[in-house]
Amino acid sequence: MATLTTHCNLSTNNFDQHRKVFEFFLSNRRFNRVNVFQRRCGGGTCVRSRILLESKTNSRIYCTSNNVQISSTEEKQVRKCAPVLESGLLNTVDNGEWKAVPDMWKYAAETYGDRTALVDPYHNPPTKLTYKQLKQEILEFCEGLRVVGLKTDEKIALYADNSCRWLVADQGIMATGAINVVRGTRSSVEELLQIYIHSDSVALVVDTPELLNRISETFISRAAIRFIILLWGEKSSLNSTVLEGVSVFNYKEVIDIGQDSHRLNSHAEGRHHTYEAINSDDVATLMYTSGTTGNPKGVMLTHRNLLHQMRSLGDIVPADSGERFLSMLPPWHAYERAAEYFTFPCGVEQIYTNIKNFKEDLRRYQPHYIISVPLIYETLYSGIQKQISTSSTARRLIALTLLKISFLYMEMKRICEGKFLTSNTKPGSILVSMMDCLWARIIATLLWPLHVLGQKLVYQKIQSAIGISKAGVSGGGSLPLHVDRFFEAIGLKLQNGYGLTEASPVVAARRPSCNVLGTTGHPLKHTDFKIVDSESAEDLPAGSKGIVKVRGPQVMKGYYKNPSATKEAVDEFGWLNTGDIGWIAPTHSRGRSRNCGGMIVLEGRAKDTIVLSTGENVEPSELEEAAMRSKLIQQIVVIGQDQRRLGAVIVPNKDELVLLNDAAAKLSKEKITNLLDKEVRKWTSECSFQIGPILVVEEPFTIDSGLMTPTMKIRRDRVLAKYSDQIASLFK
Repeated sequence: MATLTTHCNLSTNNFDQHRKVFEFFLSNRRFNRVNVFQRRCGGGTCVRSRILLESKTNSRIYCTSNNVQISSTEEKQVRKCAPVLESGLLNTVDNGEWKAVPDMWKYAAETYGDRTALVDPYHNPPTKLTYKQLKQEILEFCEGLRVVGLKTDEKIALYADNSCRWLVADQGIMATGAINVVRGTRSSVEELLQIYIHSDSVALVVDTPELLNRISETFISRAAIRFIILLWGEKSSLNSTVLEGVSVFNYKEVIDIGQDSHRLNSHAEGRHHTYEAINSDDVATLMYTSGTTGNPKGVMLTHRNLLHQMRSLGDIVPADSGERFLSMLPPWHAYERAAEYFTFPCGVEQIYTNIKNFKEDLRRYQPHYIISVPLIYETLYSGIQKQISTSSTARRLIALTLLKISFLYMEMKRICEGKFLTSNTKPGSILVSMMDCLWARIIATLLWPLHVLGQKLVYQKIQSAIGISKAGVSGGGSLPLHVDRFFEAIGLKLQNGYGLTEASPVVAARRPSCNVLGTTGHPLKHTDFKIVDSESAEDLPAGSKGIVKVRGPQVMKGYYKNPSATKEAVDEFGWLNTGDIGWIAPTHSRGRSRNCGGMIVLEGRAKDTIVLSTGENVEPSELEEAAMRSKLIQQIVVIGQDQRRLGAVIVPNKDELVLLNDAAAKLSKEKITNLLDKEVRKWTSECSFQIGPILVVEEPFTIDSGLMTPTMKIRRDRVLAKYSDQIASLFK
């Protein structure tokens, strides 16, 4: 590498001016980066300033200044740092108590050292890092961000998908005391821009050149961007014309800048900044809700919120060092994010995968745990059912018979163990409870040999093919009961949890020792639940259905720049209105549900938001408003709660159908459905989500039928209840 060294006499006593002398190189894009470093002379009255510029051709210019006097009144820039991770910057004793999320990396590196922390095989280059290497990379990325200009408490947008570099960028940003604003690459350009502007972000970290090329023209023309960091790919693939005048760094450059800065500022007396510890109540990240209608809301999660998850999830997933976790959810999803933060201090090996390679990686890596959304378990279930159905007649008959026996065996076993869910607040008499338990024990004993036979002949092969040796943890949506029962029967533990972004996100989950089907388990540590009446807001007793409210250390600080929405979501006593309908299992001292007391049971959403089995939240009104532009549609209700995709119940406009086709009276229902399907696709093509199957009904929704309110609003719950059987068939 060619190096040119020149000495410059910089007489100004303002250190920041040293950098400005060279910033025109960056603005003209002749150089990749500029670094300014400072070290005090022995007497303490002068400094040696060193400025590093790296050109496009990899040549470097080092410019130093000697004996530059500094005013005694000059103030040092204040930076923040994670007090345990970078305790040396604070000149304080490390007591080991984590105050910020990145503090965990010092403990992890010291405890697990050369043990593999993560494996990312599908990015270029493939990456494998030990805990020591991962900690060092986070520190260098953090320092690189400081050098290129990211300041404490500023917002920086992180638009990327799951990878090891996402984790390093996320933790590096947090370690600077800045706030990352996260989103995935599949969001629309307008949505990404809206989030960037609303969050007051000053810079941008993006996944690939493809994403940056897609958004760059809109962003450059409408947003202020101090610099851009590219996590993967080469800058040569970027649209240089659009990005003219904007400093763009790739991942390796930021790491190199951090290394240079650490090397040249290795002594405390050479620092030209003062440092303060990140406070646990400081905002760590902004996570935006779906926002498919109106403006998305930025959920402010603090370090304290996230640390609560890290300290509590061990009760749900008792992970040990060296165990393998398979990671495939998007990290901007609060569920995946909390899971990653929790698992690394346990010393696990995290393997990054994707939808394409997921099934193959299950067999290849044989993970101890996967933490995912219901859709993944539904997909595994469907694949197993397909294999059974395509087997020979004899094998299919044996497998299905043994499964039925195992279903009954597990049901009797739950009764014996007191893990059979009920909302009945009055337990049976002692005699009835004893007889019930005795009868269940007799049946279970008789069925046990056949259940064991099923394990040896069928279930072990299924378990080996799936590869999950300890448990699958499900969250982000409702786990279908038939999927839950199936995996219980074949001996693969599924633990269902419940949470929402506004609560960091987990508030309840099923423990390994008390895994009751149909529930989302007990609340996490230091977390309170209550059920209130939807109209009177009065507290309801156990077993009564109402609105679920939750309170605990994981509840958000609020919505960014939206105090009215915050006040609506969280009351003065700290109770978060989840918008979900549910009940709390009554506590019984005896009987089949004696070990279910206090568990949370969910039965849908009080508000209109639809949660798909993928974990995605959909506000249906946007789709409904778009579809209603069609003259052929009189009324529409978008459906799809806990399904893989959306559907719709539609009342057609018969008058318009007649005008469209004089023979409308003779049109079959199938032809009408096809016509309406085309209309829905036409008018909703630009929406964030698309509607799949539709159910056509002839009877309009009216006030008299009870399907509309007096103010002419459709009662979604009643429409769903009236057509529940047809809707169930629709999604099959």
